[in-house]
Amino acid sequence: MATGLRGNTMIITNWSGNITYHAARHHAPTGIAQLQAIVAHAEKIRVLGSRHSFNTIADTAHDLISLDALPRAVVVDPATRTATVSAGMRYGDLGTALHAVGFALHNMASLPHISLAGAVATATHGSGDGLGNLATAVLGLRFVAADGTLHTLTRADADFAGAVVALGALGVVTELTLAVEPTYQVRQDCYTGLPFAAAVESFDQITASATSVSLFTDWQTTQIWRKQRTTADDTTPAPQAAFGARLAQVPLHPLPDHDPINCTQQLGVPGPWHERLPHFRYAFTPSAGDELQAEYLVPRPHAVAALRAVATLQPQIAPLLLVSEIRTIAADDLWLSPCYQQPCIGIHFTLRRDWAAVRQLLPQIEAALAPFDARPHWGKCFTMPAATIRSHYPMLPAFCDLVRRYDPQGKFQNGFVGEYLGAVRV
Repeated sequence: MATGLRGNTMIITNWSGNITYHAARHHAPTGIAQLQAIVAHAEKIRVLGSRHSFNTIADTAHDLISLDALPRAVVVDPATRTATVSAGMRYGDLGTALHAVGFALHNMASLPHISLAGAVATATHGSGDGLGNLATAVLGLRFVAADGTLHTLTRADADFAGAVVALGALGVVTELTLAVEPTYQVRQDCYTGLPFAAAVESFDQITASATSVSLFTDWQTTQIWRKQRTTADDTTPAPQAAFGARLAQVPLHPLPDHDPINCTQQLGVPGPWHERLPHFRYAFTPSAGDELQAEYLVPRPHAVAALRAVATLQPQIAPLLLVSEIRTIAADDLWLSPCYQQPCIGIHFTLRRDWAAVRQLLPQIEAALAPFDARPHWGKCFTMPAATIRSHYPMLPAFCDLVRRYDPQGKFQNGFVGEYLGAVRV
């Protein structure tokens, strides 16, 4: 991620450096009233989160807003088990604040560095057979609409299920009310040396073996990272073998040649949920960001067949692959979530930052996954045709109607939204 000047123009890139934002003006309001005025007077505007998207979802040639300078607040209501929080916060900061007062979220993504608003808007997720994506914790949201007015929606409102995962097309989300629960401990035990074919053969049993399970693979051999809710005094030794994999005796990094210092505590040591459910520690940058990421969500009934189909491409994938991660996500009721009314698996690729080569590889992966109703993560790289993506979202027409009501002139629409959603045509 870089920020600099070229002449009098601010140059901002995303975390990976593969996207340079083209906005004519950049704003960092320090209060909600100032934010409202900026939105009301803008012709076109988008919001920039933690810059961890790998495509142009946040780009615009007009006005770009950062929420980083807005006041931060975390207000917990123990009686209702809710937390009302600033949407621009990072999950690492929120986790620390919630744990300090005895509360927790149900789930975390791999990186605690990402912003709440961006993660929710793109249905970003962690892993767990029984765990919904991060957006499923949302019970209410407040946002600035195109005319600068503030709106609040809760689960009691008919528009709510369409407004949570909205790709920034509805307005600028300033506040989220999240479901929380009493804080809890998690232990993390990792296993290595599992042949990929064996991992697929036992896939359902592996993913059901802990609260949150991730498989890291090069499509030949596989690591299993198991994160299990536990107690602070848990000293139970982990089994030395699981599903044919060996218990790791030293900390691991998903990439074999990387220092595990960046990773959260392993070796079965219990710790707070927000310091175990992510793979990477908030105090460390997980890598230099010199990579591209792609991910495809596949309905859970197709999991084994889809994984076997991708594995046939291992020779083509290998020259570009840093690592793949396979995760599971529970079903939800959010219109633009890939897990709308169906549990899914996420098949993730961390690839070398060579877009010319990746652009040739992704259509092969997408073709292999086409029989299994795969759809891409909204914030990653993909080449899937817009018409194909739209066909996977039965509530897309209702979402477009929702956008037209709050943003009839398409103020929050950019090329990405227009192409893949067709939300407003102006």
